[in-house]
Amino acid sequence: MKVLVGLSGGVDSAVAAHLLKSQGHDVTCAFMRNWDSFANNDIMGNPTIMDDMCTQEVDYADAKRVADHLGLPLLRVDYVKEYWDNVFSFFLAETERGHTPNPDILCNRYVKFDSFYDFMDKNGFDMLATGHYAVTKEGKMFRAEDQNKDQTYFLSRVKPEVLPRVMFPLGELNKEEVRKIALELDLPVATKKDSTGICFIGEREYRDFLKNYLKDSEGSIVEVDSGKQIGRHQGVMFYTIGQRHGLNINTSVGPFFVVGKDLSTNTIYVGKGSDHPMLFASKAEIAEMNWFTDKPKETMDATAKFRYRQKDLKVRISWLDDTRIEVTMLEDVKSVTLGQEAVFYLGDEVLGGGRIDRVFDINGKEVKYDSRLA
Repeated sequence: MKVLVGLSGGVDSAVAAHLLKSQGHDVTCAFMRNWDSFANNDIMGNPTIMDDMCTQEVDYADAKRVADHLGLPLLRVDYVKEYWDNVFSFFLAETERGHTPNPDILCNRYVKFDSFYDFMDKNGFDMLATGHYAVTKEGKMFRAEDQNKDQTYFLSRVKPEVLPRVMFPLGELNKEEVRKIALELDLPVATKKDSTGICFIGEREYRDFLKNYLKDSEGSIVEVDSGKQIGRHQGVMFYTIGQRHGLNINTSVGPFFVVGKDLSTNTIYVGKGSDHPMLFASKAEIAEMNWFTDKPKETMDATAKFRYRQKDLKVRISWLDDTRIEVTMLEDVKSVTLGQEAVFYLGDEVLGGGRIDRVFDINGKEVKYDSRLA
């Protein structure tokens, strides 16, 4: 088949391209440029802003070396506007609301498997491939063989209709095998470390980075049970429910975790101990549901992840309308955060995912980021 593979300049996509070629496919590589630091005012918090070559160009150079090494053509496509319009603008708007959006999930939904998928389709390719750790079979998605690297959480909002023409060559491999293949092939990126940070942006000093776009405002950190101020924060938007580190609370009595936020008074509320009751949720509503399989007509039991690398949690799902579900927790669930993503599984099959829109505490009271705790 004619396959277009996204080549990022990292080891995973490089090995994916090699595997596709070795299987006899007609492979073309493409590098996506989705971020422009200078055009997007990405100055504060950017550790590479003064480098001779920006991170994206370094990655492109690595992708070019890989393509040349494998004897494959390399295209270059630009989705800077699409990324800003469909991913980053929403990320900023949600962050300003005190929510915790996931740009990696939005990037997969709107750029890699939407704009890039359309490019693949319009240019005569049969399939689109990436270096994600996931498995597709008969138009459905399943967890990868390597459970530690499984990336189905980040792929949960990909449109179901594209799956029949998407390939994940690394789905049956573990990371050690991928590294071994890269070393055996003497790929130029064989020892390159995995990318981290915000999708297509990279590692940033998070608070300083956000100050490029959002106005920070110092406020009080209040111990919720005593009502006493025990610290100062640099802006409500920088903190998420369940957060422990970076609070700068000058006391030996703790540890403290963020249990609430009040945007109306610019206050962060913290509770003592990882088992503080305000950290736990009994129910949630998930909006903008993306479902890969037939919707159940009645309530169904499944497992869920409310953040990446969280263990599978037992839940009960019931549909409220075509795009919204109610999730009842069948065991204690901590730090269910507005704006984050919930992803649902039945065994290894990925059922779908959506945005956490409403959260209810263990007493059934809705969690809001306004004057709930005042």
